[in-house]
Amino acid sequence: MQNHILSIILFLPLVGAILLLFIPRDNKDAIRWIANAFALAGLLVSLPLVPWFWAQRAQPGFKFVEGAAGNWIPSIGAGYHIGVDGISFLLIMLTTLLGWISILSSWTAIQDRVKEYYIWFLVLQTGMLGVFMALDFFLFYVFWEVMLVPMYLLIGIWGGPRKLYAAIKFFLYTLVGSVLMLLGILFLYFNHHSLTGAYTFDIQAIYQTAPQVVDHYGLAVATVLFFAFFIAFAIKVPMFPFHTWLPDAHVEAPTAGSVILAGVLLKMGTYGLIRFSIPLFPKVAMDPRVRGAMITLSIIGIVYGALVSLMQKDMKKLVAYSSVSHLGFCTLGIFALNPLGLSGSVIQQINHGISTGALFLIVGILYERRHTREIAEYGGISNVMPLYATITLIMFMSSLGLPLLNGFVGEFTILQGSYMENKWWAAWAVTGVILGAAYLLWLYQRVFFGNVTNPKNEHLHDLTPREVLTFAPLIVMAVWIGVYPKPFFEVLDQPVKQIVGIVRPDYPLNPPAARAQGSGSPRPTAAIGAAGGGR
Repeated sequence: MQNHILSIILFLPLVGAILLLFIPRDNKDAIRWIANAFALAGLLVSLPLVPWFWAQRAQPGFKFVEGAAGNWIPSIGAGYHIGVDGISFLLIMLTTLLGWISILSSWTAIQDRVKEYYIWFLVLQTGMLGVFMALDFFLFYVFWEVMLVPMYLLIGIWGGPRKLYAAIKFFLYTLVGSVLMLLGILFLYFNHHSLTGAYTFDIQAIYQTAPQVVDHYGLAVATVLFFAFFIAFAIKVPMFPFHTWLPDAHVEAPTAGSVILAGVLLKMGTYGLIRFSIPLFPKVAMDPRVRGAMITLSIIGIVYGALVSLMQKDMKKLVAYSSVSHLGFCTLGIFALNPLGLSGSVIQQINHGISTGALFLIVGILYERRHTREIAEYGGISNVMPLYATITLIMFMSSLGLPLLNGFVGEFTILQGSYMENKWWAAWAVTGVILGAAYLLWLYQRVFFGNVTNPKNEHLHDLTPREVLTFAPLIVMAVWIGVYPKPFFEVLDQPVKQIVGIVRPDYPLNPPAARAQGSGSPRPTAAIGAAGGGR
């Protein structure tokens, strides 16, 4: 089983989707049970990956590799070639967890076209997992596009009043980025052939030849290629100013769609930046102008997303804009381009999936009971739904970065990594933490504190056991990462150092304490000057 664990995890949801094709559409209970069984089985099957990966965490390169380069379509050099490192491992585990939670949360929320809903959700699960596993550019692009159609349909069929507008906007934005990325992939494909005489889409092979684009074509061409990939990933993140599709998609999507969109789909953008944009074009990524632009856009996203969240009257739109702010921290950590920044970014990606996924579940539960997300419609909810109010408070504290919960670990590490490069990056970014506390605490005060001001809220029932079950693993993960994050950093140590070594070969990668003992200084002055680009 260990030799094929990734394929089993990857295709199990697709097997469930195919099985649902043979279930009569009128038998909604059977459809729900089968879909939930396959979603849970996907999570359970992925759990053995945890101890197996832990045993190999210090080994370089990708683990559990299956297939080989060019074994799928040999004529063009495309292969079924999959594997994971510490970064993709954590994102795969997040995907299987949130996939199960999302499908479980849909039990009563989806009443129309139930069969099609669960089929597309399971197909979406396979597409997302494939993106994190692919070691072949052709395979990666197939999964990247496969993911697009189910999400478009989930928003466009089961969404809110403006669902078609939101679905088309999501599709077009993502498609534009995908086309640019495809052109970049093809350029690297033919560049590899011109250098080696071999046609291949193998990512590890192209890792070796892509950095040579600067030598053969100049920095300008390499920069254009960098931005071809960057725009595709920035739209998916979404970074400012490519974010405008996100609030519409979140607000109109069904609750489970919002959970998986925020929890996993947005991480495909940050994953792409780490996996492709930086190691393929290291000289461009380290160019002070390019890097300065990336940092500036990240900081604007952090502050802008938080300020706009403060102004929202719709709870779901508030959470949607908070994602723009939180993902700004992730991209800031990525382009800090040091081990702390990159590790903190990946941890914060996991944290965002946990916390913001829970926030969308929280909003969805109130919407199911009252069919409104307007903040003004609520007040004093803690009096009638105490368990719901307690879980909401925990997840709000998680999202705003309270120490001993997961959000603090990610944000602190990113700010520390940013400060090591340029103190002003951290100074501007920290305002996002303050504003995040402001909009979340103000939202909690208006919805939960005081007396019940609206008679329609007096008889709301508290959480059901199924609803509690959807929150339980998220709370456990939030506390675990907040109290004992060491295993997560150990898993990320090897791939993060490898990426930093590619981009900054002279960067000191041994621990600060060891450097201090050896040199009397935690960081060489030259490294600081190079990192900050004179800013």
